[in-house]
Amino acid sequence: MKFCLLLLLLLSSLISAITFYTLYISWESVIDGNQIFFGVSFGLNTTAEAKVLIDRVKGYTNLFVVNSWSISTNETALNEVCDYAAKAGLNFIVYFSFISRVIYPWHQSWLDAAKERWGDKFLGVYLFDEPGGKQIDQGGWNEAVVEVFKNAVKYSDAAALFVETISSANSTLDLKRKGIPMFTSDYALYWFDYLAGYDCVFAQFGWNHSRIQHIALCRGAANAQGKDWGVIITWTYKHPPYLESGKHLLEDLLTAYKAGAKYIIVFNYPKLNEYGILTDEHFKAMETFWKIISDPKRRPKIVKAEAAMVLPRDYGWGMRHPQDSIWGLWPPDNLSQKIWSLMWGLIEKYELKLDIIYDSPESSIRDKYVKIYGLNTLYPCEWLSI
Repeated sequence: MKFCLLLLLLLSSLISAITFYTLYISWESVIDGNQIFFGVSFGLNTTAEAKVLIDRVKGYTNLFVVNSWSISTNETALNEVCDYAAKAGLNFIVYFSFISRVIYPWHQSWLDAAKERWGDKFLGVYLFDEPGGKQIDQGGWNEAVVEVFKNAVKYSDAAALFVETISSANSTLDLKRKGIPMFTSDYALYWFDYLAGYDCVFAQFGWNHSRIQHIALCRGAANAQGKDWGVIITWTYKHPPYLESGKHLLEDLLTAYKAGAKYIIVFNYPKLNEYGILTDEHFKAMETFWKIISDPKRRPKIVKAEAAMVLPRDYGWGMRHPQDSIWGLWPPDNLSQKIWSLMWGLIEKYELKLDIIYDSPESSIRDKYVKIYGLNTLYPCEWLSI
């Protein structure tokens, strides 16, 4: 009898070890094989709410985005949330509307100590929000610089102002000086976000925006400039339930993965329940996604871009619809419809295999794509064709 019990205990231990080893290999294959960071954002106000969400998702995510200005302006609360996330095995990114030097002077010392305190779990700072989209919709990426952009008389002026006002902002300079990676999410002007100093931009999946188009724009900018990129799945509706169904969420997660996104995040704000806007069907979709990408037999193959469409230099067109503005300052011009038609013809032809980039002497693209397209009237280069 004792021998049987001992044998059962040994078998149980062996099964547990095999299970742990399998999960460990799966985790390593996701992180090291494809460099995937997957998780949720937290936009509520208290440490207790953050802990509830961490406990809910820690079994099938590895990233937590502290996207709460209430937390980011309270040093004790921020440390408590980051400690809790790190102990749960999650990497984390912290949102700052700005890096304070006066109002919250502890921001400086906190950033100086973050890497030492949390090591590689602290991935960097999500600084500002939607600078490109706000530029297109408001004529300036924040209220303070709207007046500055009124001085722009041509596209190159606006491009230079956009890059300069972000890259020279005190908050940006603080992060660069400290060597801390800088993130944001956006829905337009990804190329110029990277030029302004962002290390990684999350393309927004939401509303009725084309996933393929925004992947092409964001991934193309990242590929051409040697940066990282990601996807954040945000609102589908302006009213409850805000987020898409669990079924569509899973489809979006898999699309982002197949396109090669390094970061995949589910946006979570405002508060409809104890977790935010996330419900059981969303958590189930996230857990299913994690299981799929952790299994080498089920994991989708990454689709790499084969073709590139090249846009005119400094052409800051929103590109969400034919009448979208250019730099938030000018209406579409006589090139806009040509670019629109070419873009959608190429999206139909290449789908996830298309990148959209800009004409730039700093970006070497000849060896990155099988085919490169542009408007020949704009580009007198033999390697550009329609």
